[in-house]
Amino acid sequence: MIISQAKRLNQTVSTLVSHHYRCIEHSPSKPYHTVRPKRPSTKPRNQQPRRPARKLLLRRPIPFVTQVKQLDDPDEALSLFNEYRQTGFKHDYPSYSALIYKLARSRNFEAVKTLLVQIKDYNLRCRESLFIGLLQHYGKARLPEEAVQLFREMTSFNCVRTLQSFNTLLNVLVDNGRLQDAREMFNCSTEMGFRLNSVSFNVLIKGWLERGEREQACLVFDEMLDREVEPTVVTYNSLIGYWCKNGDMDRAKGLLADMLQKGKRPNAVTYALLMEGLCFLGKFEEAKKLMFDMDYQGCKAQLVNYGVLMSDLGKRGMIEEAKALLHEMKKRRFKPDVVTYNILINYLCKEGRASEAYKLLLEMQVEGCEPNAATYRLMVDGFCQVEEFERGSKVLNAMLVSRHCPRLETVCCLISGLVKCGKADEICLILETLENKKFRFDLESWEMLVRDACSSNNSARDLVTELIDSHK
Repeated sequence: MIISQAKRLNQTVSTLVSHHYRCIEHSPSKPYHTVRPKRPSTKPRNQQPRRPARKLLLRRPIPFVTQVKQLDDPDEALSLFNEYRQTGFKHDYPSYSALIYKLARSRNFEAVKTLLVQIKDYNLRCRESLFIGLLQHYGKARLPEEAVQLFREMTSFNCVRTLQSFNTLLNVLVDNGRLQDAREMFNCSTEMGFRLNSVSFNVLIKGWLERGEREQACLVFDEMLDREVEPTVVTYNSLIGYWCKNGDMDRAKGLLADMLQKGKRPNAVTYALLMEGLCFLGKFEEAKKLMFDMDYQGCKAQLVNYGVLMSDLGKRGMIEEAKALLHEMKKRRFKPDVVTYNILINYLCKEGRASEAYKLLLEMQVEGCEPNAATYRLMVDGFCQVEEFERGSKVLNAMLVSRHCPRLETVCCLISGLVKCGKADEICLILETLENKKFRFDLESWEMLVRDACSSNNSARDLVTELIDSHK
C-alpha cells in the first residue's frame, strides 16, 4: 500500500518537473407591394423627372483586417501583416490601426512604435480614435510619459487633436497619480487651443477626491462654476460618493438636495452611492427605503441599486435574504446581470457553500447570462476552499474553453490539491492546456508546487530541490 502511494507520488513529481522544464525551453423572394390608387400629377408637363437617388455603396471588408481581428495571438497578427506585405499587398490606415490595437492590448509597445514610424513615413492620415485608444493603453500599462509623448506627436501624423484626446491624457495622468502634471496641463489648455468642458473638470475632481484632497477638489469645483461650466450628474456623484465613503451623510444628502434644486436629475448611481453610505453606517432599512424615494423622484431603480443591498446582506452573512432579493428582482422583471450573480456566488463560496454557488452558475447560464472571468475564479477558489478539487478542475477547464484567464494563485492552489489527491492525469491535462494558452508559471510557483508534492517524501523532495537550485 505504501509502495503504491509512493509510486503515484513519484509519478506526480515527475509530471511537475517535466512541465517545469518544458515551460522554460501554438433564389430571393419577391418583395411585397401595397396597391394604392394613383394620385393626379401636379407637376407641369415640361418639368424634368427627378434623378433616382444614388445607391449607397457598402464598403467591402478588407481581408487582412477581417483575419487579424480573429487572431488571439498578437505575434501571429504581426506575422500575417508581413506575409500580406510580401505578396505585394499595400497596407493602408485600416490595416495599421487593426494591428496596432491588437499589439497595444498585449502591451507590445515596441512593435507599435515601429508601425507608427511606418505610418509617418507613408504619410497616412490617421483618425484621432487610434491615438485615444493608444493613450488609454499606455495609461493601463503605467506608462504616462509615453502617453504624454504620443499626445505631443499626434499632429505629425496628419491628425487633429481635439478636447477628447486632451481629456483622455488628463485622465491617464490622474489615474497614474500624476495630479500635479495633470493640473499643469489643465492650466495650459487655453494655450493649446482647448476650451475645457465638464469632463475636464470632472477628471481633476475625481483625482483629488481619490487622494483624499477634499479642499483641492472643492477649489476645482468652484473654478468650474466661475468659468460657467455647468456641473453634471457625474460631478455631483463624485462629491456625493466621497462624503458617503467618509460617513458624512448630511453633506451627501445636501448635495442631492442641491442637485434637485438646480434641476439636475440624479441617476441610479447617485442613489446607489447614498445607499452604500447608509449601509456602511448599518442603516440597511433606510437604504432600502431610498429605493422608493428615487422612484418618487422619477428615477427608476437599476441593477446597481439591488447590488448594493445584496452586497450588504452578503457581508453580514444573510445569504438567504440576499437570495430572496434576487427572486424579488426577477418578479419585478429585472434581468440579473453577471455582476449581480457574482455577488451571490462570492458570498456563498465564502460561507463554504460552493455547491449552492455552482447551482447558481448553472442557473445564470440557463437564463442566458454568460459567466465572466471573475465568476469562474470565484467558483474554482470556492471548490478549493472546501477541498473539492476535482470539481474545481472541471470549472477551470470550462473557464479555459471560454477563453478566460485564471489567476496564478488559483491555479497553484488547485494543482496542490490535486497532487494531494493523487490526480496526476488531471494535473497533466491542466498543465498542457495552460501551456497551449501560453500561461506560464514563475519559478517560485513551480518550487511551491513541487515541494508541496514532495512534502511526504524526503528523498524525492531533496532531489527535486537540487534540480531546481541547479537550474537557477
